[in-house]
Amino acid sequence: MAKEQLEVLNALDVAKTQWYHFTAIVIAGMGFFTDAYDLFCISLVTKLIGRIYYQQPGAAEPGSLPSNVSAAVNGVAFCGTLTGQLFFGWLGDKLGRKRVYGMVLMVMVICSVASGLSFGSDAKAVVSTLCFFRFWLGFGIGGDYPLSATIMSEYANKKTRGAFIAAVFAMQGFGILAGGMVAIIVSAAFKHSFPAPSYEADAAASIFPQADYVWRIILMFGALPALLTYYWRAKMPETARYTALVAKNAKQAAADMSKVLQVEVEAEQEKIEQQGGNDFGLFSKDFLSRHGWHLLGTTSTWFLLDIAFYSQNLFQKDIFSAIGWIPKAKTMSALEEVFKIARAQTLIALCSTVPGYWFTVAFIDRIGRFTIQIMGFFFMTVFMFALAIPYQHWTLRENRVGFVVMYSLTFFFSNFGPNATTFVVPAEIFPARLRSTCHGISAAAGKAGAIVGAFGFQYAEKGIGVRNSLIILGVVNFLGLLFTFLVPESKGRSLEELSGEAEQENAAPSESRQQEIESGTRTAPV
Repeated sequence: MAKEQLEVLNALDVAKTQWYHFTAIVIAGMGFFTDAYDLFCISLVTKLIGRIYYQQPGAAEPGSLPSNVSAAVNGVAFCGTLTGQLFFGWLGDKLGRKRVYGMVLMVMVICSVASGLSFGSDAKAVVSTLCFFRFWLGFGIGGDYPLSATIMSEYANKKTRGAFIAAVFAMQGFGILAGGMVAIIVSAAFKHSFPAPSYEADAAASIFPQADYVWRIILMFGALPALLTYYWRAKMPETARYTALVAKNAKQAAADMSKVLQVEVEAEQEKIEQQGGNDFGLFSKDFLSRHGWHLLGTTSTWFLLDIAFYSQNLFQKDIFSAIGWIPKAKTMSALEEVFKIARAQTLIALCSTVPGYWFTVAFIDRIGRFTIQIMGFFFMTVFMFALAIPYQHWTLRENRVGFVVMYSLTFFFSNFGPNATTFVVPAEIFPARLRSTCHGISAAAGKAGAIVGAFGFQYAEKGIGVRNSLIILGVVNFLGLLFTFLVPESKGRSLEELSGEAEQENAAPSESRQQEIESGTRTAPV
């Protein structure tokens, strides 16, 4: 038996697109801009760090990070992100979205600056402190995933909810683009101020002391956009769905949304007090029967996606070097190498990554999440095999442009595909009291995939070669397509309808529930 929806929630579901929607997108989106910048800018500077701290006098090739160090520097932030997603996702359901939101942002700002200030004069000290601060940076970034998605889904109307959540996530594309542009500007400025020959012309002169500032400035810049949005995050009211359905305060929910929507909303406290029979926790049989397959679907697809997505993003510089699109390291100075790596990654972001995100924003509420995710995984599989099987063909000089185009298309369909939808759907299909937790679990599964990608691809590329690594990524994408069938379509439906909170709440309470009501006690969900 369906219950009559609270007026405050119905008002949110049917609200026309207003200024507060765009404000929420910008406030939440700037967090994701920072997330992407901080996570991906490290790949722009690892070769420079290798030259500065791991150079061997008289070596034929420039210094580079050892495999284990490179994997740690690239992957440690993902370990922190996974932990943060689980912790802050749970905390967002316990304390409320708003109270945790500002806390997450300050962790990101402090650790972003600290990453650039990694201290010490030798390689071990610098890399150790860099990894330490990037772990905690990732911890803060992890909290931004479930909180931003949940806040946006609970603020949005049901007609355009997918586009609004996807727009928040799409800011990740601009963060990746900004990372490349900042690296280009900083490396170009230092190149102009401190001209240096290539490594093969003069190994010692190809790197100069001031180059140590370059990677530090690039890493620290990520703190700026996050800091600028702190005030506005602090001003955001708690979401009405949390206040009404979790905190059980209909009066406060109505007051907050009356200000946001600029309409009078009735409190209806008695409706909340009458609710019963739908208080199951995360580890209950009820949750398993209603949402167990859904959680498996959201976690597995995000895990499989991120193996491929982060492998491609973090190590595209190595792939471009392998096919000759970026010249050999010894033919360039240290900063020229940074400049060319950043230019290549910026071009990929501009031509495929950013457009892919906004294609999702444009079409997600028209063709649905399920269709976009299936289509994305399908084309990612096709293009990955098309790159891998005739790999030797693509390494020929005359075919390099074709390789870059095909490689860009895999990015386009990951973003106009599962990279966006795996973020959107977990914020829609779970109950309000568990929504942030379940999104955090799904996102953490994704970061587990990112860790596999960051650490695994590093060794796979050297052990089995780029071609076989790309074949493995193609198989991973195909598995993602299959697991998508566990995920329900959420287009055009209210959050309460999707989560089951609109069902059976007018039914008579169970015997145990009746005893709780009569005794005045209430069992909190696990």
